[in-house]
Amino acid sequence: MNADLFKLFRFPYSQSGGGFSEKIIIITAPSGAGKTSITHYLLQKIPQLSFSISAATRKPRKGEVNGKDYYFMSADDFNSKIKSNEFLEWEMVYEGKYYGTLRSEIDRLWEEEKYPLLDIDVKGAIHVKEQYRDNSLTIFIEPPSTRELARRLASRGTESEEMLQTRIAKAEYELSFADQFDKLVVNADLQEACADVEKLVRRFLKL
Repeated sequence: MNADLFKLFRFPYSQSGGGFSEKIIIITAPSGAGKTSITHYLLQKIPQLSFSISAATRKPRKGEVNGKDYYFMSADDFNSKIKSNEFLEWEMVYEGKYYGTLRSEIDRLWEEEKYPLLDIDVKGAIHVKEQYRDNSLTIFIEPPSTRELARRLASRGTESEEMLQTRIAKAEYELSFADQFDKLVVNADLQEACADVEKLVRRFLKL
């Protein structure tokens, strides 16, 4: 089997003697529930984790850096990678805005003996879970209420009223998938939610 085919059909493994094992941590939530804040907390607290950089076709927000926060690319480049099966998961999250996890990104982190930490959309998280069911931990972050979620989204001040309503409607739909994930953490208090998620991750990775 050539190298390209090996990567395509690669499955997680555990080295003999208790060495590094290829596992994935997935944090998912509706937009505004706090998954990005929790992801940043985990990266500070657990050095064995490394952020899995997603690909995106949207424009960078203020302060975002290509190759650090996202791999920003055109829709044409993104579609080309879809056709060549370079994504572990991908989705058009909003009209004309694509996000995805590149297979090469997961391989890069595993080769560095780091556990990829994915901060991804709900449907994308389900796709990854299906492929790595026994080697992944999926954690769904739930807001205390849809009203609080709407308040958090509005407080960002980065969305038009139309986009804000689109995000709220999508979030309400995504909440219906909460029971498909391994663990659920309600983010009523960010500090407590971060501590709860850290405990779950350490237990899964046996740290």
